[in-house]
Amino acid sequence: MPDRALEAFDAKLAQSHLRGQWKSEDFLTRAIGGPKPAGVPALWTWREVKALLDEAAAIMPESLQSRRSLIFQNPELPRGTTHTINMGIQMILPGETAWAHRHSIAALRFVIKGDDELMTIVDGETCPMQTFDLVLTPNWSWHDHHNLSAKPVYWLDVLDVPLVLGLNQTFYEPGSGESQPAPQASRIARPRLRYKWREVEAALAESTLDPRHGRLYEYRDPKTGGPTLPTLSCKARSLPPGFATEFRQNTSSAVYFVVRGEGVTEAGGCELRWTENDSFVVPNWTRHRHANLSRHGDAILFSVDDTPMLAALGLYREI
Repeated sequence: MPDRALEAFDAKLAQSHLRGQWKSEDFLTRAIGGPKPAGVPALWTWREVKALLDEAAAIMPESLQSRRSLIFQNPELPRGTTHTINMGIQMILPGETAWAHRHSIAALRFVIKGDDELMTIVDGETCPMQTFDLVLTPNWSWHDHHNLSAKPVYWLDVLDVPLVLGLNQTFYEPGSGESQPAPQASRIARPRLRYKWREVEAALAESTLDPRHGRLYEYRDPKTGGPTLPTLSCKARSLPPGFATEFRQNTSSAVYFVVRGEGVTEAGGCELRWTENDSFVVPNWTRHRHANLSRHGDAILFSVDDTPMLAALGLYREI
């Protein structure tokens, strides 16, 4: 039987915009053992996403200020691929330019099908986008994309949109045309903007096989030794034929892209079977492992997670 006196007192407190801490005891009890994962594991196949992007090109014959990008929406979240990360795939047509803009949202591009004549310009610095290269657009940096090749090009977009929205820190400024403003001197050191895949792949092949990760390469800014971006860490992992990682559970959420091979990720009781160019998500605090189903070739996964932000706040945990 509820304590009617306490209920009446709670109502009285609410009228004064107050709340008794005793009303939070149930929330704290539910947190024993850790948080409930935000969202669910999910997979998006390259075949379906590419077909929809090609259809979008017919419906949107130009991609100037509005990006022709499809964002992966987690089925159990109001928006976002995870509660802190958006991932999607963008395509621009031959000869097309995606005009310049800048925002307080940090972003990165992992190239799926690139070309010597594809580039992103970041605050005046030209970054070629060859297949599987990584290009960063740190927050509040001007950036535009140019496809001077004769073929459509595709890349993975990963942004910290839900995090920035949740903190109510969103700023945006559109450019006035195809060219971005002239770069200005800044006291803030610029991170490395481009990571060539051939260098990453060579380093990955030389790394030690770890039972929890496979062969793991973490993208690091050579100037600071820190992560690619303050909120997002990028990794590449290689799984030898028939290899399965040990199960892990950590407080960061992660999105994945399949560079090569075929396999399965067991996450939260689900099986996500993936093949080349597929994408998938593992929410935070979800027990998971990755396995290469091939007996002949390595499987390679590129991933982005929100570990840097959690580590900076002292909230990262792993078991």
